[in-house]
Amino acid sequence: MLCLVGGASRSGKTRIARKILADKRIPYLSLDWLMMGFNDGIPEYGIHHLLWPDEIARRMAPFVQGMVDCMLVDGMDYVIEGEAVLPQLAADLIERHPDKVRAAFLGYTEIDAADKVALVKMYGDGDNDWLTEKSDEYIRDHIGNMIGHSKMIRKECEELSLSYFDTSEDFRGATEAAIDFLVGDLS
Repeated sequence: MLCLVGGASRSGKTRIARKILADKRIPYLSLDWLMMGFNDGIPEYGIHHLLWPDEIARRMAPFVQGMVDCMLVDGMDYVIEGEAVLPQLAADLIERHPDKVRAAFLGYTEIDAADKVALVKMYGDGDNDWLTEKSDEYIRDHIGNMIGHSKMIRKECEELSLSYFDTSEDFRGATEAAIDFLVGDLS
């Protein structure tokens, strides 16, 4: 099974991938790593961290689709997570491989930006966290953009009949529900 986890920055995608790795021993690939590989290693491809998430996703989509097709031939369980997984990409892959691909999307459409900023600062990943070193104004702007991005993702998930989990009110509960949806029946 290939599990796709998409959604807004700071919605719980990496937490889900790491928990699945720990609990089910299913490895994961963060598309953020791949995007930074393009950013730092092949800048002429025009894929970089300053683009909006949906633009990064559009530019990476042909590569991601080719990679996923190869992974599905291999038949190994895997999780791919990142902002570069958009609902349309997931829907296309599920349509082509209905018994081999699952997708869950996360966002936060119902939280006040200031409350989310406080949570980001409280639960940041220390020295490995690119966002918590930024100014409050930068973080607030980023979170505001991601609330808008979450609304777009939720709308597209509704249109495509894909699973969307909102982490605004109950972050832990929503991420656990997404994990159960993705791998709850896998041994």
